[in-house]
Formats: sequence, structure tokens, C-alpha cells
Amino acid sequence: MIPVSEPRLDGKELEYVKDCVKSNWISSVGEYVTRFEKMFARFCGTSYALATCNGTTALHLAMVSLGIGEGDEVIIPDLTFVASANAITYCGARPVFVDVDPTTWTIDPSKIEQKISKRTKAIMVVHLYGHPCDMDKIMRIARKYRLKVIEDAAEAHGAEYKGKRVGGIGDIGAFSFYGNKIITTGEGGMVTTNKRYLYEKMRLLRDHAMSKKKRYWHTMVGYNYRMTNLQAAIGVAQMEQIDKFIEIKRRNAELYNTLLKDVKGITLPAEAKGCKHVYWMYSILIEKDFGISRDRVIAKLKEHGIDTRPFFHPVHRLPMYRDNGSYPVSDNLSCKGINLPSATTLGRAEIKRICKVIKKISRA
Repeated sequence: MIPVSEPRLDGKELEYVKDCVKSNWISSVGEYVTRFEKMFARFCGTSYALATCNGTTALHLAMVSLGIGEGDEVIIPDLTFVASANAITYCGARPVFVDVDPTTWTIDPSKIEQKISKRTKAIMVVHLYGHPCDMDKIMRIARKYRLKVIEDAAEAHGAEYKGKRVGGIGDIGAFSFYGNKIITTGEGGMVTTNKRYLYEKMRLLRDHAMSKKKRYWHTMVGYNYRMTNLQAAIGVAQMEQIDKFIEIKRRNAELYNTLLKDVKGITLPAEAKGCKHVYWMYSILIEKDFGISRDRVIAKLKEHGIDTRPFFHPVHRLPMYRDNGSYPVSDNLSCKGINLPSATTLGRAEIKRICKVIKKISRA
């Protein structure tokens, strides 16, 4: 079975983890946590980065640090992983859905303003599958209505918008290092920002809001969202190879594009002008004239030992977020989208095999 994704751990991961074990610093205090944070901030071009135990806690920490709470509203794209909406809900706020752009599959800026109300406090953008959102338009809207911008960059490590890496454009960026991400720490997350007051607040909240001056003294409700030194050790080793990983992702996407461009009934992923797509997932749409449905394609590929994933369900269709609004693009993409194998361990021969099977299915 060719997996849809798997981690690549061929650097100094084991060496650094052994170093942690030998030093006895295996919990959330240790030099690797600091090293990982500094490396990631430098990579994103931000002043600060703060490691967390997973990507969802990174999003939640961002929400809380911005003062988002009971009765507030946060605008998000309808097509995203559920964690984006859940992090808002954890605060007592309400996610408000906006349809996505049919070409980039990210939040459609032209539809944001109609969803802004007196309760709107922020816009959460999601750089879906590794493609950056149209940040200039989004930031203009945010300034006009005095809204905060959170970048959910869980799937977009190293993606660029007009030469600037995501995670450093809005007020706060949030990343995930789950095992299927471009770089991994097994589980883990990171928040990035250029604003010192937000960094200080998030750092305080991450560790039960314990006072720096008076140990075990707490003046607000905080969280245990710390990353361990063991996880960070893996993260440091991964950061040493992140540029190579992104290059592999883009090279593999180019090969996929070349081999699939003439297949009738397939829409390839776009890369908008001024954007650098990092192809966390290489994703295509199965159109009607392909001959069989997206779900049948998934089943057929599995028969040939090829793992895939469907696109996320639109959040407005999930039971706890049911919304009767109209989101035609999100609904359409969700029914047609498929993520093909995208790991950095994937070789040219495997991509050729995958595309050969897809072509065979289309002719069946």
C-alpha cells in the first residue's frame, strides 16, 4: 500500500532524542524546545514562536490571547478541518462560515464582508492543503473593520504569499506538527507572531498562567499546552531538513501535474500568481466527465494498493455546526476532491504508478 502520507525521519531525530534521554530533560523544560522555537520563528520570518502540544491547542491559545470569548463571532472558511471551528467554540464564541474560492479552495475574500456583524472579532484564514489565502484582500477587510487575523497554517509550513511566509502576515499564525504534516514532532503545534504582548500572553497561558515572579501563583485560568523536550528534539531535526522537504513536495507536484494534465475529467490544483504552494497534500478534483465518481476512484485506487483521502466535509454540514446557508463551492469541492499520496518519501516510480492506475480507471 502506498500511504497517502507518512513522516520522513532520516535526519538526526534519533540522535537528538537520545541526547534528551541521556540528559534526563524529557519534559517541557529543555534546550530543544527553545531551539525549535527560534528555528521556526526564523523560518517564518516572525519575531516570536511558541511551541504547543498540538495544532488545535495552538489555535485555541491564539483565540484566548486575542480576547475572543462568549458571544463573539469569528469568520472561517467552510471548507477546513473541524479543529478550526472547534478552537473558536472552546472560547464560547461562534464560528461563522464563508464559502471558498473555486480556484484556490481557500476562503473567498469577496464573501467575507457580508458575514461581518457587530459581534465579529476576528477572521481565521486557512491555507488549505498548502496554498496561501489572498492575504492582501483579507488584511484590508480586517483593517477596515478593526478585526484580528489568525492564520491557520497547520497544512502550509513554508507556503508564501508575495514573498512572505504564512504565519507572519496576520496577528497570529498557528501550525500543526502531526505525523502527516510537512515536518512533524508526532503531535505538536506552534504559534507565531510579531507582537510581543501577544507572545507574552500566550507564553503565560500555555503554562497554567503561572506568575514568573511568584511560583505557583495564578491570576487567571491557564492551560497545560506545553511541548515536551523530546518532541522538540524531533522538531529541531526536522527543521534542519524543511527546505528539502518542501522542494520534494513541489517537485512531486510538478510530476503529478505533468502526468495528469491531459486526463479528461480531472482538475489539477492551482497555484495563484504571487503564491508559493507547498502541496502538503497533492489534491485533485474528479469531474463528471471522468466517468466514475470520486468515491469510486478512491475505492479503485485502494484495490491497486494506493491510499487516498477525500476532501474535508464542509463544516456547515457537521451536526454540531449545522447551518442552512448556501455554500455551493465548498459543497462542490467536498464531493469531488481527493488527496493523492503526498509523502516526502514518495518516489518518481510510485507517482508514475499512481498516475498510470488513474489513467487506467478513466478508460474502464
